[in-house]
Amino acid sequence: MKIVELTNKVLLPITNEENELLGKFGDSSVAKSQLDEREQILANQLTMKDVLLRTNEDGKIYYQKRINSVWSRKN
Repeated sequence: MKIVELTNKVLLPITNEENELLGKFGDSSVAKSQLDEREQILANQLTMKDVLLRTNEDGKIYYQKRINSVWSRKN
């Protein structure tokens, strides 16, 4: 489990699998076509959590991060 800080300073837990997907983003957007089926599902979940922003440019869907940082949860 990881914790992300949204741009509005709200802290939100995400799964390790969702965090791995976020690692693909860096500071740029990623096209939906570059993601496999499972990653597309995760990207949709992260969009609903307001961690990713989904945009439509010329009929193509892109995802972009909307978070400030990611923290690991200490057990």
